[in-house]
Formats: sequence, C-alpha cells, structure tokens
Amino acid sequence: MSSYLGVDPGRSKTGLALVAADGKILSLHIAMTDNLAAELRQFVGSAKLQGIIMGNGTNNKAIGEVLRELYPDLVPELVGEAYSTEEARSLYWQENPPKGWRKLVPLGLLVPPEPLDAYAAVVQVRRWLKKNEEMD
Repeated sequence: MSSYLGVDPGRSKTGLALVAADGKILSLHIAMTDNLAAELRQFVGSAKLQGIIMGNGTNNKAIGEVLRELYPDLVPELVGEAYSTEEARSLYWQENPPKGWRKLVPLGLLVPPEPLDAYAAVVQVRRWLKKNEEMD
C-alpha cells in the first residue's frame, strides 16, 4: 500500500508521519533534525511513498533539501501551518482518549504527555488530501 509522508519541520525536532490516502495514520515518529536523513531512511523503510507533504514553517527549506536528496522523484508539497498545533492536540486526544481521572478534565486543560510534532505532520497531510479532494 502506498502512503504519504507528512513532515512538520522544526529546528531541533521534526515530526514525521506515514498516512494512507484515506487519512488513516500508519506510523508516527519524531526525528532529531540534526539526524534527519538517517531517521527518515529508517522510518520510511520500504514503504512506497505516493507523495511528501510538508508544513511551510520553521526550517522548511533545509529540511526540503534533505527530502529532495533522499527522494529525488518526489517534490515536497508545502501546506500552511496555521493552527496546526491546535489541530494536532485535538487529534492526539482523539487517538489517545484520556483514562482514569483525566476523563473528568476538559480536553482543553489537558497537556499531552508527548510532543505533538508527529501529529502535526498528520494534520499537514490531511489538509493537503482535503484540498486536493475538493479540486477533483
């Protein structure tokens, strides 16, 4: 099955996600930006990439160069990052519903126990898929 590689670029860490064409999350990873090429190779592995979708924020030019070196046949598509962190937080709680006493606390007051960069990468892919679905 082919998938899309979502990339949420950052200075110190970069969110990565493999997402199916229907928007389903296949795999998530947060890579150290300094070691991005090696971590990308390992994360993507033998997956067949249909496309690369990347946020247009911090450090996207440098990360775009790494992506073009590793995947010369795929041109990274840029997507706006406005409010992607808020969407990523919501997505995190959809995928990982609170348990125990945390169920009693409004989601807006809960802080996810892990960085949201990989979920932000999913948000980028889903935004791109939705935009391109509307164009068809």
